[in-house]
Amino acid sequence: MFRINLLLIFMALFSACNLHAGQKEIVVGAAQPGEYLPLISGKSVGLVVNNTSRVDAIHLVDFLLKNSVDVQKIFAPEHGFRGDISAGGEVKDGVDTKTGLPVFSLYGENKKPTAEHLKDIDVMIFDIQDVGCRFYTYISTLHYVLEACAEHDIPLIVFDRPNPNGDYVAGPIRKAGFESFVSLDPIPIVHGCTVGELAQMINGENWYEGDRKCDLTVIPVANYDHKMAYSLPVRPSPNLPNDLSIRLYPSLCFFEATSVSVGRGTDFPFQVLGGLKADLGDFEFTPRSIPGVAINPLNKDEKCYGVDLRELKDVPEFTLKYFLDFYQKYDVESEFLTRERWLNLLAGTDDLIIQIREGKSEEQILKSWQTELEQYKQLRKKYLLYPDFE
Repeated sequence: MFRINLLLIFMALFSACNLHAGQKEIVVGAAQPGEYLPLISGKSVGLVVNNTSRVDAIHLVDFLLKNSVDVQKIFAPEHGFRGDISAGGEVKDGVDTKTGLPVFSLYGENKKPTAEHLKDIDVMIFDIQDVGCRFYTYISTLHYVLEACAEHDIPLIVFDRPNPNGDYVAGPIRKAGFESFVSLDPIPIVHGCTVGELAQMINGENWYEGDRKCDLTVIPVANYDHKMAYSLPVRPSPNLPNDLSIRLYPSLCFFEATSVSVGRGTDFPFQVLGGLKADLGDFEFTPRSIPGVAINPLNKDEKCYGVDLRELKDVPEFTLKYFLDFYQKYDVESEFLTRERWLNLLAGTDDLIIQIREGKSEEQILKSWQTELEQYKQLRKKYLLYPDFE
């Protein structure tokens, strides 16, 4: 059945209207070589990059080599240097076959560049597209890279990119005791920062170990502000294939701790919801293994019943609606919530599940976060590089 992605149409029209009104084209940090080539000329460079690290159609690695930059090493986050490893999959050290450069994994047992990794490196560059959610692990990699650069007195340059969920702030703040690779810093689920702004916040607030600050430089995005809709030119990870999935991701990720599939193993991940109970909804789909995208996804080869969110007319900002609706459809909580600890780590708190069990409404739960969110918004203002949405 042919479906029109209304969000894509909206964003295209939004962008067209803005450009028609005289708005200049957004230019990401990596596409402004005049701003950073003088900073790295004659220096040995380490790159934290993946498939999103591009200057137009050219990968940043190739672009820098073409411009005679002495690139020494590549560091890869979750999903790997080429972005073709499924969620949670092993990212191994290796050699890039195209350039012959060594590639070191920052996802797995070792998540932070070591002293040996940084040996003979004069400057590090971080250029990865984020989607604006605390549990998206690229910003956790950023945290550890900042920490390593501070420890070893190596400057870090962040090439900034727009945040496709950067037009609002929402969700609970991560509480002490719930630190993990999906919740390293005390920020809300939808943090409302670009990677560059977040780097400044992590560095400025000394959220990493040690008492030394990183020598941080951000190459800002030109012609960008937080009110702008932004459609990513490259999928940021295998299971976020389009604008709709990226906008729904903050609301649907909690389902990763349940027996309900978010569509991993289909052509429409993070755009549908479905479990094995036939009364969960009229929409049906069957997850399958897809190499490089979803290996052994939840409910593999079993028919799931639920809802198709691709038909939404209005895509909401962060909402608990879907999670609460499905929670209430199960008589036995353990048949729905299969990994409570994982839910708490994703939420950054155990308050959420406690409130759900108490029968609190979405409105009541959202209201309980407001005081801390207002405090965070005031903190965030200190580190903004672009006009805000408020």
